[in-house]
Amino acid sequence: MSSRSVISVLTEDLLIRVHEKLAHNSDRKRFRLVSKEFNKIDSVTRKTLRILRVEFLISLLTKFGNIDSLDLSVCPRIDDGMVSSLLTRDSVGLMKNLKSLNLSRATGLRSTGLEMIMRACPFLETVDVSYCRGFGDREAAAISCGGGLKELSLDKCLGISDVGLAKIAVGCSRLEKISLKWCMEITDLGVDLLCKKCVDLKFADVSYLKVTNETLRSIASLRKLEVLAMVGCALVDDVGCQFLENGCPLLEEIDVSRCDSLSSSGLTSIISGHSGLRRLNAAYCISEFPPALLHYMKDLKNLTAIVINGTRVSDSIFQILSSYCSSLSEIGLSKCTGVTNMGIAQLVSGCVNLKILSLTCCHSVTDAAISVIADSCEKLVCLRLESCNMITEKGLEQLGSRCVLLEELDLTDCYGINDKGLECLSRCSELLSLKLGFCANISDIGLCYIASNCSKLQELDLYRCTGIGDDGVAALSSGCKKLKNLNLSYCNQITDIGLNYLGCLEELSDLEMRQLDKITSVGLTALAAKCRSLADLDLKHCEKIDDPGFCALAYYSRNLRQINLSHCTISDMALCMLMGNLTRLQDAKLVHLKNVTVEGYELALRACCVRIKKVKLVASLRFLLSLEILEILDARGCVIRWD
Repeated sequence: MSSRSVISVLTEDLLIRVHEKLAHNSDRKRFRLVSKEFNKIDSVTRKTLRILRVEFLISLLTKFGNIDSLDLSVCPRIDDGMVSSLLTRDSVGLMKNLKSLNLSRATGLRSTGLEMIMRACPFLETVDVSYCRGFGDREAAAISCGGGLKELSLDKCLGISDVGLAKIAVGCSRLEKISLKWCMEITDLGVDLLCKKCVDLKFADVSYLKVTNETLRSIASLRKLEVLAMVGCALVDDVGCQFLENGCPLLEEIDVSRCDSLSSSGLTSIISGHSGLRRLNAAYCISEFPPALLHYMKDLKNLTAIVINGTRVSDSIFQILSSYCSSLSEIGLSKCTGVTNMGIAQLVSGCVNLKILSLTCCHSVTDAAISVIADSCEKLVCLRLESCNMITEKGLEQLGSRCVLLEELDLTDCYGINDKGLECLSRCSELLSLKLGFCANISDIGLCYIASNCSKLQELDLYRCTGIGDDGVAALSSGCKKLKNLNLSYCNQITDIGLNYLGCLEELSDLEMRQLDKITSVGLTALAAKCRSLADLDLKHCEKIDDPGFCALAYYSRNLRQINLSHCTISDMALCMLMGNLTRLQDAKLVHLKNVTVEGYELALRACCVRIKKVKLVASLRFLLSLEILEILDARGCVIRWD
C-alpha cells in the first residue's frame, strides 16, 4: 500500500487527535510537512502563535484562523506605526478572537498603539507587557480599555505609578491575576485601590515594591486570594504579617523570601492563620527556625513545598517535617547551615514523595546522604548539589541505580565527580538538564557515557571542564540531538573540528563558548551554516575568530537575539554587517573590541537602533559617541550598560 493511500484512510478526527499529542514545535513542524492534509489539520487546530517577524503577522493570522493566543515578545520592531498599518479595516477582524497576548519587552510600543490593540481584541483575558520599561500611566490607561482582562503582567514597567494602577483597577475590575514586580513607582495607595476594585484577585505579585504594612492590610481583605508573592519587600515587617493572619482565607502559596524585616514571629502569624498552605518560600528571610515556629508547622498537613534557603537548621526541624508534612514534594535547603547526613536521613524517611530537593552549598553532605536519598525518594526528578564537594562516584552510583525518573541534576563545582561517576549517572536516561561546571576531573570518556544513554538531554553545562575536547562534542552531536542549551566556556581543548560536530544539533539555541582559543572562523562558519536555531551566542575572548567568521554569522544566523562579542577581533566592517543583518537582535555586548573605531561603533549602532533593546559598551565611549546616536537609542527604549 502506498503512503498516499495510507494517509487517505485517516479521518480528520483521527488526525486531529494525533496532532493534539504533539507537545513540541519541532514535532508539529514535521507533522505539517507530511502532506497537504496534515498541513490543513495543523492550520485548523493551532491555537497559539509566536511571531518572529511582525511583517508576517497578517498572513499567518489569515492562515491560522483559530488562534486565541499570540506571542509578539520577540518582535523587536513593533511600534505604534506598525500596529496602525497592521490593524486596517480588512485585517482587524483577524485578531478579534484573541484571548491571550504577549507584548513583553515591546519597548517601541506606546499608548496609541496599545489602545488600538486593546480595542481590536475585545475578548482579551491575558496580557503581558512585562519589561516594557518605557511604559507609564498613559500605557496603563490604554490597558484599562480591556474590561474583560483576567490576567495582567506589568513586571518592570518602571513608569507606571499609582495613577496608572488606579486606571487599570477601575477599568479591569474582573482581574484575577496581576504581577507588579519591580514597578517602583507604585505605593500603598495604588495597591489599596486595586484591592478594593478587583475583589476577585487570586494571584498578586508585589515583589520589590516600596510598600509597607499598609499594603498587607489591604491585601488581607482579598477573600479569594490564593497566591501572594512579596519577595524583597524590605519595609514589611511582622505587623504586616499579623494583618494576613486573619485575612485571605483561601491562601495556598506565599513567598516572603528576602523580606529582611520579617522575623520568625511574622512567619508564625502567616502559618498559624493558614493551615491550608501548600507552598511556603521563606528563603533568606530569617536566621533560624525556633521551636515555636516548628510547633505551628505541624498543622500544615497539605504542605507540598517549603523553601528555607539560607536558614540555620537542625535535625529537629527535619524530624518534624518528616513526621507531620509527609506530602512534601519540594524542599529547598540551599546554603542552609546545620544540614547533616543524619538530618537528611530523618527528612527523607517520612517525605518519600519528594520530587525536588535543593542542597546547594550544603558542604557537609556526603555520599551517605545521597545513598539515603536514592533509597527513599524514587520519585525524585530534580536534585541540586552545587558545591557539595564530598560527593563522589559512590553517591552517583546510587542515584543511577534508584532515581530513574531524575530529569534535572546540578553537580556544579563538585570536584569529586569523575568519569566513573558519569558512567553511573548515565543510567538516568530521563535526564533533561545536567550541570557539571567546574568538574575538572571529567573528560571525553565520561561525556561519551552520558551521550550514549541520555538522549533526551536538553541542557548541558560544562563550564571550565578543561578535560572536554572534540571527541566529547562528537559524542554529544550524535547522542543528544535534543540539546538546546550548551555551555562550553573555557573548554579550551575544543577546536574547529568540535564546532563542525555541533552543527548537527539542529535544536541548539543557546551556546556559550568563551575563550575557546583554538577555534577560528572556519569552525564558526561551519557552526553557523548548519545550526540555524541559534538565538543566544557568547563568543567573549574568542580572539582567533576574524571577520570571515562574523560575516558568516551575519549571513546564516538570522535568529540570533543575544550576542556577546566582547574582546573579539572583529573590525568596523564586520561589526556593521553583523548588527545590520541580524534583524532579531535585541541584546549585544560589545566591550573592548580593539579593532573597532568610534566611527565603527557609531555605524553599527545606527544599523540596529530600531530594534536593539540592550547594549553593553566600554565606559569611555560615553564621551566619544555622538549625542545624536545616544538620544536615538534612548528614544527607542534601548538601555546602554557602561562597563
